[in-house]
Amino acid sequence: MSSSDAEEAVGALEELGLTEYEARCFVALTRISKGTAREVSQVADVPRSRVYDTVERLDRKGLVEVQQTDPREYRAVPVDTACRRIREDYDSRINAAENALQQVEEPNAPDDEGMWSITQKEHVTDRVVTFLEEAEDTIHYLVAATSVVDRQIREALRSAAERGVTVYVEVPSEGVQAEYADEVPDAEIVVAPDLASTNDVYDEWPGQLLLVDQQAIVAAGVKDGDLPDVVQEMAVWTYGRDHGFAVWIRELLDNRIGHLEGTPRGEDPRGQ
Repeated sequence: MSSSDAEEAVGALEELGLTEYEARCFVALTRISKGTAREVSQVADVPRSRVYDTVERLDRKGLVEVQQTDPREYRAVPVDTACRRIREDYDSRINAAENALQQVEEPNAPDDEGMWSITQKEHVTDRVVTFLEEAEDTIHYLVAATSVVDRQIREALRSAAERGVTVYVEVPSEGVQAEYADEVPDAEIVVAPDLASTNDVYDEWPGQLLLVDQQAIVAAGVKDGDLPDVVQEMAVWTYGRDHGFAVWIRELLDNRIGHLEGTPRGEDPRGQ
């Protein structure tokens, strides 16, 4: 292992939660079969007085083994074992943080009823999936740009339909309809030709529009990114029956269902 490789490994371990000295001592021990505190200090470039307490912490984390000789000798556990233990520790910290945050989170707080913006595609997907997973009654989903619909979204649509949520999806073509009908067999998939020829505004155009339980909304647009064949997605979302934006979206989408299926306005084709 070159010195540059060693420094890269140290940096990666620090990002995973190890201190600098812990990372340096562990990497040093992976470079030698075993070593004393003096040898670890020399290879790791860590003061010898700090090697002892640092290795003790690594021992408690299950990343090194200590041989009770005089002087003591240390060796690192195999790399795959170390990575597994670091991953388990990292996952447990994430789970602990998630549980703690959920305890203090106020569900459906009044603040949620404002308009919120999202500027990164993966965050748009996360918000869409969250609303789909929370759906209890109905989902109305319009897809204008099929490239923004990740597998996570399609799986969440299928899961919602399987648990009894009424799922109504509008797509731009029969080819997309066949694809979605196969992936979300319990949903009603209809072709909306107007979605195939949406207008662009300042080189931006519609991406996806979601209405869940008549109150949760995600409206996303897309535009070409700076890199070739890379599309950027941005969105706004809101939650709340009394929000003006939600009122308009509900009205417009209910009218679309009636128009596409030939149902007179005011009569719900879903029988609800």
